[in-house]
Amino acid sequence: METAERERLWMERLLRRADQVGRLGEVPVAAVVLDARGRAVGWGGNRRHHGQDPLGHAELVALRQAAALLGSWRFNSCTLLVTLEPCPMCAGALIQARMGRVVFAAGDPKRGALGGSLDLARHPSAHHHLQVSGGLEGERAERQLQEWFKQRRRRRERCRGNEEVRSPEG
Repeated sequence: METAERERLWMERLLRRADQVGRLGEVPVAAVVLDARGRAVGWGGNRRHHGQDPLGHAELVALRQAAALLGSWRFNSCTLLVTLEPCPMCAGALIQARMGRVVFAAGDPKRGALGGSLDLARHPSAHHHLQVSGGLEGERAERQLQEWFKQRRRRRERCRGNEEVRSPEG
């Protein structure tokens, strides 16, 4: 199987996993680290809220799991696939981990750090330069995120509406 087809299949799996993460109340982002043979060595989904962990981004969860399994913090021959362009914290961690390649689905023009609002992978001071590809199943990932945030806003509005009905000032 060609690399592009294999990555597309992995991204489809990640989008399903991101949907599961979203149903748990987390922002629906999922990541996987693949070794040089294309085998999953680390999985991650956002878990900031459930773990009360500011570092609980999908990429970092997957990196920790992969490092434990491989017994190394260096990922030169690995690829990380993720459903949303990494933020500055995660992009920095990927550079520090010397990740060989990063493939993301949806770009993030506001907070993305691998080509969105900034590009840490190509910054002159970066000691390691990642190969980066974006847009694989990007439209689908964008729709998934937009729908999740739309539902979250609706839930918040309903909660506010219930508070107003019960308000003693009413």
